[in-house]
Amino acid sequence: RVVASDIGIDWKVLNPTATDLDTLNAAVDEAPMRWPTSGLLGQNGTVALFGHSSHLPIVRNQAYKAFNNIEKLVPGQLVSVYSGTTEYRYKVTNVRVASATEDVVELPADGKYLALITCDSFGSKSDRFVVTATFEGAYSL
Repeated sequence: RVVASDIGIDWKVLNPTATDLDTLNAAVDEAPMRWPTSGLLGQNGTVALFGHSSHLPIVRNQAYKAFNNIEKLVPGQLVSVYSGTTEYRYKVTNVRVASATEDVVELPADGKYLALITCDSFGSKSDRFVVTATFEGAYSL
């Protein structure tokens, strides 16, 4: 589960293991998902979570609004990712727009990081919002 209370995000996170487009598209249409080859919670690396966003007035599939407003996060705000009985807490360090033509979003492996990634407009190849955060701590629930 990923929670960013400051902007009203609280969603389960899917964890697909396959990297083919059909599997990934089906997963992100259901809920935010962890990119299969990205870091793991509690280990060095960047946990990359992808989710849809849509600011259309009528959206039937609520998963298309899962990452609405991530661009409104500001450095210092907290994002939590829950797994089992542990909360992994991250502090936002940067929010940026990445060009849709960029081939990669950097996923550092030299520490514990989180990246939240979404498109800026649903239904077309457009720019991306990328939020990066650094690990603050793990807490037992």
